[in-house]
Amino acid sequence: MSIFSKLFGKKSPPLDPIDFGYFGADMHSHLLPGIDDGSKSMEESMGMILKFSRMGYRKLFMTPHIMEDYYRNTPEIIHGKLEEVRKEVKEFGMEIELGAAAEYYYDETLIDKVKGKELLTFGDNYVLFEYAFGAEPQRITSLIFEMKTNGYRPVLAHYERYPYYHNQPEKIQEYRDNGVLIQLNLLSLCGHYGPFVEKQAKYLVDNGLIDFVGSDCHRIEHLQILEKNASNPYFHKLKELNLLNQSL
Repeated sequence: MSIFSKLFGKKSPPLDPIDFGYFGADMHSHLLPGIDDGSKSMEESMGMILKFSRMGYRKLFMTPHIMEDYYRNTPEIIHGKLEEVRKEVKEFGMEIELGAAAEYYYDETLIDKVKGKELLTFGDNYVLFEYAFGAEPQRITSLIFEMKTNGYRPVLAHYERYPYYHNQPEKIQEYRDNGVLIQLNLLSLCGHYGPFVEKQAKYLVDNGLIDFVGSDCHRIEHLQILEKNASNPYFHKLKELNLLNQSL
C-alpha cells in the first residue's frame, strides 16, 4: 500500500446512476400550466412530463399551490387544467398516468377547508400541506387533529426545508408519532436549497424518517439537476427505505 493510500484511504468507486423509475410515482410537482409558480405554458408542461417519462416515472400527481393571498386555486380550476394536460399527453402518445391534488399552504383558511372536506387528495386520502419558511405556524396540533378527524392522512411537504426544525431532531418524531407522514424533496439531497437543507435531508434518510419523496418540480432545470446527480449515494440509500411512492 502506498503512503498516499495510508494517509487518505481508497476512494469508493462511483455508483451507477439510479433508475428513477424505482420510485414509481412522483407525488409533488407544479406542472399544471399557468396556475401557480410552476409551469407557465402547456408547452413547458409537456416538456417536463416527457422528461419525467424518459426518467422512468410511470405516474405523476401534480400538486399546484393553494394559498389564499397568492394562488386561489379551487378543485374545479385544478381538475380543468388536469383534463387539458391529459388530452395533450394522450395526443402526444405518452404512456404515463396523470393525477392531481394540491399543496395546501397553512394559512387562516385551511382549517375551514378541512372541516368542509374540500381538500384534494392523492393515493389513500393523502393531503399534501406546507408551512411558511420564516417561522413555525401556530395551532399545528389543531390542524393535524382536524385533518385526521375528517378522514385525511396529512403529508407534510419538504420537512427538511423548514429552518426552525434544523436543530430539533425530536420534532420529526413527534410528527410521525402523531400520524403525520413526511415528504422529502429529492433536490434537497443535491444541495439545491443550500448546505443546511442538504444536511437535514441526509439526516432524515440516514434515520429512515421519511415516507414519500417528491421532485417538487417547477421547471425543466429541476429534472436536469436530478439526472445530473443520479449517482448520488443518498438516492441509492432511499431504495433501502419503505417509501410509499410505490403504492400510489
